[in-house]
Amino acid sequence: MIKYFIQGLLLGLSYAAPIGMQNLYVINSAISNKKIDAYKVAFITIFFDISLALTCFWGIGTIIQKSNALKRIVLLVGCIVVIYIGINLIINKPDTDKRTVREKSLIKIIASCFIVTWMNPQAIIDGSLLLGGFKSSLSHEASSFFILGSCVASAFWFTCLTTIVSTFKHGFNKKSIRIINIICGIIIIYYGLKLGFNFIRTLPC
Repeated sequence: MIKYFIQGLLLGLSYAAPIGMQNLYVINSAISNKKIDAYKVAFITIFFDISLALTCFWGIGTIIQKSNALKRIVLLVGCIVVIYIGINLIINKPDTDKRTVREKSLIKIIASCFIVTWMNPQAIIDGSLLLGGFKSSLSHEASSFFILGSCVASAFWFTCLTTIVSTFKHGFNKKSIRIINIICGIIIIYYGLKLGFNFIRTLPC
């Protein structure tokens, strides 16, 4: 059964690695915050990412796909909140003085991690098609090993990403961190606008 675990691990890494809202948020957090806050973001993101993978694996995407009303609600809320996160990254200036760094509210971290993971119904549908496709070709026992590998991949990826960025962030000065924040913010706003465009497309003519 180890081969199914490895298959899930490789699929999970290939699914998590491409730049997306989660990675941008984790990278920005690791650069801009204390290490303890960066790991909070990483571990909470891992929790939501694994919960999303499990949800997709069991085919919840089909529910959203069949319910236009639910899809529109998630798209609209996702659009607004993701754009808000992107704007905040752009307008907030980084503080590189460790003495003045304030710990973020745990509730705020949880909410932000949830938003960048779950507020994209297309990702849920695509994930359901990808993971659900594999699930349909595997036995019950093999499926357990496969999804376990996928979950381990998520934990490995976001933990390593946070560790690497946090370790080398001291090579960045305030100006370079500001530039990274702006770039991340613009890309995240782009994702938010895409959600908004998809919301408009779902409206009846």
